[in-house]
Amino acid sequence: MALVVITALAFDFTNGFHDTANAMATSIATKALRPKTAVALSGVLNLVGAFLSVEVALTVTNAVVKIQDKSGAPKAELLADGGSGLLLIILAGLVGGIVWNLLTWLFGLPSSSSHALFGGLIGATLAGLGVAGVNWNGDGSKLDGVVGKVLLPAVISPVIAGLVAVAGTWVIFKITAGVAARFTEKGFRWGQIGSASLVSLAHGTNDAQKTMGVITLALIASGHWDDLENIPLWVKVSAALAIALGTYLGGWRIIRTLGKGITDITPPQGTAAQSGAAAVILASSHLGFALSTTHVATGSVIGSGLGRPGATVRWAVAGRMVLAWMITLPSAGLVGAAMWYVGDAVGGMAGALVVFALLVAASGAMYLRSRSGRVDHDNVNDDWDAPAGQPVTPIPATAAN
Repeated sequence: MALVVITALAFDFTNGFHDTANAMATSIATKALRPKTAVALSGVLNLVGAFLSVEVALTVTNAVVKIQDKSGAPKAELLADGGSGLLLIILAGLVGGIVWNLLTWLFGLPSSSSHALFGGLIGATLAGLGVAGVNWNGDGSKLDGVVGKVLLPAVISPVIAGLVAVAGTWVIFKITAGVAARFTEKGFRWGQIGSASLVSLAHGTNDAQKTMGVITLALIASGHWDDLENIPLWVKVSAALAIALGTYLGGWRIIRTLGKGITDITPPQGTAAQSGAAAVILASSHLGFALSTTHVATGSVIGSGLGRPGATVRWAVAGRMVLAWMITLPSAGLVGAAMWYVGDAVGGMAGALVVFALLVAASGAMYLRSRSGRVDHDNVNDDWDAPAGQPVTPIPATAAN
């Protein structure tokens, strides 16, 4: 049980630093905020957001796997031996999510932490319960399951966010065409701070719930909690602190890619991109979709490049991001399934310890690898170069004319 809680908080931490870029990359790129100030502000707002709502925390995993009933209680057949079967699925799924978060961070690729978690849980559930354990389409009465709540929003949300950002950016530049750049840049930098803050608050409200739900589910399965309506206070506090700390430390590699790699962003673009992202995130939360803030933020940044006259979009960089999105679910799922098989083969507490040890080893190896090409607040805004050291040739935005 303790290993599951520690691993869940570790995932929450990686979620925080992996997704800082969603809110603050454009503000850092345009120098609306200093890098350290930006991540500190984002961390505080993630902390606040984590306490604003816990409405879906206890049923968050129901979107993809059938390990709970509609009330949020674990299924009875998974509660034998102190819930060890359910705990192993959760542990293996969390490991799948963490490993994918760290790997994409190492390569500076914005990818969805939510989809990494769902992918890990799907893989572990497939290994432990078979195909019937996954909620593929729901009952057919509404958009539900992996297809309706995860895959469709993953395709549609960045497109909608991009279109909103294209229109917003185009309108902004039309309206301010006769205004001196020094006035527009100063005003829109303040606008960026406000819109980025809104994205951070929404992110904390949405993503911290996933970890709260996973921990509470594990507590119920192991007999340490029996209230299906509330989250233990210490779970709320620990999950909020973990995501806030991860956000404060900043995923500088991903911030650099999103802020500098896709397009050269000006303050009006940044305001349009972040406002569009916030609108789509809040709308999807209201509709109950498991939206990826990363997909939305990236789509908005691309849209801001397309909407600005004379801007350029580096499609090679964007293509690598899309490829990472496409393989997130299966990749995290493979790791989750592999971890379940390892834990099940060893068995008992020893199996869980082996899975946790493998996570620590993989995490340590990726951290050490990252030291050879360090990115931090001092160089996050350096001119963009391709990973191989060759400049990326920007492709003119098709909507720029």
